[in-house]
Amino acid sequence: MSRKVKAIVLTGNGTNCEMEMAHACKLAGADVIDIVHLSELLYGEKRLADYSFLNLPGGFLDGDDLGSAKAGANRFLHARIAGHQEILFADLIDFIAAGKLILGVCNGFQLMVKLGLLPGLESNYTAQSTTLTFNDSGRFEDRWVYLKANAQSPCVFTKGLDVVYYPVRHGEGKFVPASATVLKQIARKNLFAFQYCDADGLPAMQYPANPNGSINAIAGICNETGRLFGLMPHPEAYLHRTNHPRWTRECLSEEGQGIAIFRNAVNFIRSKEF
Repeated sequence: MSRKVKAIVLTGNGTNCEMEMAHACKLAGADVIDIVHLSELLYGEKRLADYSFLNLPGGFLDGDDLGSAKAGANRFLHARIAGHQEILFADLIDFIAAGKLILGVCNGFQLMVKLGLLPGLESNYTAQSTTLTFNDSGRFEDRWVYLKANAQSPCVFTKGLDVVYYPVRHGEGKFVPASATVLKQIARKNLFAFQYCDADGLPAMQYPANPNGSINAIAGICNETGRLFGLMPHPEAYLHRTNHPRWTRECLSEEGQGIAIFRNAVNFIRSKEF
């Protein structure tokens, strides 16, 4: 009997992509998909421990007024669960220690970075070593981009992928490491799972193929186990051919390319490796 996949999609405080992310989990074959407001975790009505796949969607978390996902990160770090002594972040660390999967998209990626979950070098998930800051263009970018998957990455979510096409929708998506040493570690361990690229799959540093000026064209990174993954582009926004901006002019597969990210997660949880 295959293992049941229970996915939780976190929402609240400005998140607005939770329905698409939940639908992606459904199309990928997850058995249980619960859209859970952050307050339900804080009041103990839902527990992370009951799930195997945590989804952190994009949106405008806290209106991005205090910097991308910074207020959201502080909520995890300092808010206590009602009726318990531990902070919510402790539950998150237990979730990671159990080998479960986390996917963060856009604001969700920013949240993981600000918490220190990514890249989580040497399994240190409490120290921030990278950030996502203002786009070089100085404005909000809403466009579709090509991404090249790193075949050497341990990332569970990108296995078998090559070049994909997803939309970006962000004002603060430029990936910047804290130091050259951090960047070298990310590169040496192949933690960069996606890079912005041109249509031929060549990494791109120039705008608009690289929409924000990310260092080394990095669009998404994972931790060393490959079970924690964050990216700025939105795979949940391309689940069907009609989501594609040129669907009336190109011959496209019925299934959108974004589903593969979620299907890889679901299949991994059902595998013997999980």
